[in-house]
Amino acid sequence: MDLGLRGKIALVAASSRGLGRAVAEELANEGASLILCARDAQALNKTKDDIVSQSGVQVIAVLADVSLPGDVKRVVDSGIEQFGRIDILVTNAGGPPAGKFEQLTLEQWEQAVRLTLFSAIELTRQVLPGMKARGWGRILNITSIAVKQPVENLILSNSLRAAVTGLARTLANEVAAEGITVNNILPGYTRTERVEDLAVMMAEKQGISAEEFKHRWEQEIPMRRLGEPREFAALAAFLVSERASYITGTSIQVDGGWIRSLL
Repeated sequence: MDLGLRGKIALVAASSRGLGRAVAEELANEGASLILCARDAQALNKTKDDIVSQSGVQVIAVLADVSLPGDVKRVVDSGIEQFGRIDILVTNAGGPPAGKFEQLTLEQWEQAVRLTLFSAIELTRQVLPGMKARGWGRILNITSIAVKQPVENLILSNSLRAAVTGLARTLANEVAAEGITVNNILPGYTRTERVEDLAVMMAEKQGISAEEFKHRWEQEIPMRRLGEPREFAALAAFLVSERASYITGTSIQVDGGWIRSLL
């Protein structure tokens, strides 16, 4: 299937590793040029070099922290300076820390708001005018299965990714007639560094090995395994493609059947 992405310009946030990198690689394989950003310069530059080597597309990498509005503007400005436009935005950020309500400080809540909610808002604010002017755009927010079925001990993520969902669903209606779609993609338990680290932390609290803890996760998943980043990226690429032009305002999970709800 030709997704119509060849020649499109995509900004993928937090794309040096994990799901962000997987999405960037998938878009590059479809022929899209990329604007990458992340906080780790070494990992970011390695990802850029790997993608260029594998796909041959144009890629720029901008060191940035998406929780800082000035950094977000610099990423977008760099992309427009290099390519002249941004057609596709994939918002993404590292997950906020785990913890129960009474364990978390106001400072942790404020930082999580900046990282998870405000980063998506500011990235969208920066790219939306250009998309409207051209009459075409794709905005895809990487959120979490937690917005449909809250995950224990992740109250920050449960709360703020739900806020991103509300933002996206409302914005989708506001810009639908202008050729712009806005969707959310919800990763389940996927084999990324974030999930591996979370497994280690949770296992230590329970006095078991990380492998045993991950096995418990797998038993909750009908497919009895963790997802792979490339499986998630395949749906992401479709949702930002030309072929998905009549899909907007949706939140679609990639979770091996973990969410039990009907919708």
